[in-house]
Amino acid sequence: MSAADVPEREEVDEQYKWDLDSLFASDGEWEEAFEAVNERLDDLEAYEGRVTADADALEAVLETREEIMREVADVSAYARMRSDEDTADQHYQALSARAQSLSADASSAASFIEPELQQCTREELQAFVEENPALEQYEHYFDDVLRMKPHTRSSEVEELLADLSEVTGAGGEVYNMLTNADMEFPPVEKPDGSEVRPTLSNFTTLLKNRDRDFRQRVSETFYDEWAGLRNAVGTAYKNSVKADIKLARARNYDTARAASLDDANIPVGVYDNLVDTVEANLDTLHRHAELKRDVLGVDELRSWDLYTPLAEGEVEVPYEEARDHVVEAVAPLGEDYQSRVAEGLDSRWVDVYETANKRSGAYSGGTYDSQPYILMNYQDDITSMYTLAHELGHSLHSELTSETQPHVYSGYEIFVAEVASTVNEALLTEHLLETVEDEEFRRHVLDEYLERFRSTLFRQTMFADFEHRTHELAEDGEAITPDVCDEIYGDLKAEYYEPMALDDGIRREWMRIPHFYYGFYVYQYATGISAANALVDRIMEEGEPAAADYREFLSKGSREYPLELLRGAGVDMASPDPVEHAIDAYGDLVAEFESLT
Repeated sequence: MSAADVPEREEVDEQYKWDLDSLFASDGEWEEAFEAVNERLDDLEAYEGRVTADADALEAVLETREEIMREVADVSAYARMRSDEDTADQHYQALSARAQSLSADASSAASFIEPELQQCTREELQAFVEENPALEQYEHYFDDVLRMKPHTRSSEVEELLADLSEVTGAGGEVYNMLTNADMEFPPVEKPDGSEVRPTLSNFTTLLKNRDRDFRQRVSETFYDEWAGLRNAVGTAYKNSVKADIKLARARNYDTARAASLDDANIPVGVYDNLVDTVEANLDTLHRHAELKRDVLGVDELRSWDLYTPLAEGEVEVPYEEARDHVVEAVAPLGEDYQSRVAEGLDSRWVDVYETANKRSGAYSGGTYDSQPYILMNYQDDITSMYTLAHELGHSLHSELTSETQPHVYSGYEIFVAEVASTVNEALLTEHLLETVEDEEFRRHVLDEYLERFRSTLFRQTMFADFEHRTHELAEDGEAITPDVCDEIYGDLKAEYYEPMALDDGIRREWMRIPHFYYGFYVYQYATGISAANALVDRIMEEGEPAAADYREFLSKGSREYPLELLRGAGVDMASPDPVEHAIDAYGDLVAEFESLT
């Protein structure tokens, strides 16, 4: 798609745009809601010092916080999504900035609640529950609050940390604006003589082109442009790492990694187990890379070859076709789940196509009180179809949780969220390989899922190791410079992709990974695909009983800790078994494709 081919937003039919009117019908209505909830913050602060005065006061403050936070979430979601529609629109940038400030102010206004709760013993809180049954719904929340007591500061410090949230997140915000609004790549000549301009959304799609010289031009043009932003991106990342470390130390953690994982009650051993298990089995990844080298017929595999499909030819998957495949694929999860997916796709949950200045990538959003929303940059290919299935997994997770759980448990940790999304990917693969008769399409499906395994299980684990190493260096007082990041990333790339020759561009790949600005986030993609693979195997073998356990898992939100939730669904992520099982499944897929060639 050339720069001219990327349409303006108003050129896209309404049916392919998400319906934000269900949140606020106009900016004026948003302004009214913003002012109303802003004025309510004083209602919350009025409870300071009285949180545990008695059971009724405790119920009142928790209900008031819930009402306010629900309103803040709606205001924030609308502003953020309007800004994502056109990241160069300064009006919505301003609304989004105001919403971020409001969210920080709301967190600050509520910051006294948990320190006051932590002055109680478990026995005292249990007595409040017995006195007022309305507090029963908060029992797991109380347990979590008391668990975090060693890492919660005084109400004054908590208020300060909440106020600083905008500042501590500045590195990621600068990076986002730099890459989505300001950055533009030079056009590249296509094999037919026309030109195409790489974007953050179409970069990997362009690297699937069969013309190797074109792939090289795209890769070099893309990474040369990043080289020109080397100091700006390096500074943004350095300060993001520093913010992670400062916040961790402010909360009495030894490391930023421990702080990040403890928020969801995930032992650091789970992280180490993932990295150790994957890095002990890199021979399977090397087999995939060698297979790609042989199928492409090249003497030396290069970074611009990695995304090139093993299957020859191109398979177009229009959005409507992808929609039908995804709806059919989720049938093993039950009729209700399937009908919800179909209805959501018909109710403008999805903002489908890439448009000028639209935020790159994809995500599932929305709030407790709204319908789910999905941002896509659909490219009419198999990868985009899988992305749609992935984001719908998140959306159904949110919808089932919101319908079943009180607001206090309506969120869920990324650790389990990435299970919900990759279960849908695995089911889509099962469905396509079972029902599609076109051999070329089937080969593309097999290749796509191999790439999903490679990029999710291995690549994200490599990212996790990179994050760990950069944070460790910074915690030891070492400088985090672009050269240091290049060296760490290049060494990891060489280890993971041993059959590939490295170039300077791929050593800079760390610069284009936005998830590095959400500290210690990416490892959960790898644990997610490992758990999802085990769950889908169980669902396909046992049928409805396993599907029912899985739906129950989705409906619990955060009422239990992540490892407990997954054990209830039938998988133990404290064990290396799910990761090893996923690597074995990946190896079987590699072997299957080897047999085809």
